[in-house]
Amino acid sequence: MINNKHPNRLKNGNKANSKKPKSFFQKLTLNDVYFILYDFFAVSIAYFFALWFRFDGRFTEIPGTYISSWLNFAPIYAVITSVVHWLFRIYQSIWKFVSFSELKRLILATGVLGIIHILGITVIFGRMPISYYVLGNIMQFALIVMPRFAYRWACMQKSNSTKLSQMLNSSRVMLIGAGTAGQMVLRDIHESKIVNDQVFCIIDDDRKKQGRFLYGVPIVGGREDILLNVEKYQINKIYLTMPGATAEQRRDILDICKETGCQLKSLPNIAEFFTGNIKVDSLKDVDVVDLLGREPVEVNMDEIHSFITGKVILVTGGGGSIGSELCRQIAKYDPKKLIIFDIYEN
Repeated sequence: MINNKHPNRLKNGNKANSKKPKSFFQKLTLNDVYFILYDFFAVSIAYFFALWFRFDGRFTEIPGTYISSWLNFAPIYAVITSVVHWLFRIYQSIWKFVSFSELKRLILATGVLGIIHILGITVIFGRMPISYYVLGNIMQFALIVMPRFAYRWACMQKSNSTKLSQMLNSSRVMLIGAGTAGQMVLRDIHESKIVNDQVFCIIDDDRKKQGRFLYGVPIVGGREDILLNVEKYQINKIYLTMPGATAEQRRDILDICKETGCQLKSLPNIAEFFTGNIKVDSLKDVDVVDLLGREPVEVNMDEIHSFITGKVILVTGGGGSIGSELCRQIAKYDPKKLIIFDIYEN
């Protein structure tokens, strides 16, 4: 049975499903319109300059037939250029993020347009000088590419100025470890829009890496240079990115780092390295285990439970900080009686 209680909802649903895809003109942005109008002008002026250069920059020496052919074919060719650029997805590109892919498509589109221009103007209006075809195509490519990559450059400069202002207000970070884990963390810091960190230097004991750069950040020395470079770069955070280091190696490095007064974070273990999930979020505050200089002792809690339950337990020095904590832990395992012995007045 069909439920007709909500006819409006059904109508609205049908309207939503019946939406037509946007046409070419509906998809155009204001920037696209600017580029299309610019292309109209650029391709026409490119071939005029080619003709002008062919006759040594003397307009009066250009034969009238050549001027007439260029003038009559220019609007036709401008429209053809817009169509070809559309087919090569030139106008669909986001020029703020232009890359080699867009450059390659521009080269192909210019090559196709060069052939079209040679055939079109020659067949319809007559043969032109060879230099006209060659220079015109080269100048067209230059005039089409320059403003687009200039727009990209301007966006990059704006982004760099934003990054510079962020850098001035960001935390100044030193990475310890220029291996794969350090590279992953550094890349994540560079790409993150949330983390307000800036890596100023990297420490690594490998002498082959010292004096080199990782993503533009200098590898300034080994662990003996930590204190010097913390002062030099005014570091306030140190990230230990050595998940494969032994407990003793971590202890030695962290002992030095403690003298700096910087906030310390480290990658907890090597497991995250193998999963490839190393990011800034993977860094944890330094734990007391990192400072042991040995692997922590694993305690068999079942044996402890059976040893304590139902027995009378005496804890000497039970009033102190360690003794009182020991008493609290013992009490959880149901001893028959817990006796706390201490000479402390409490």
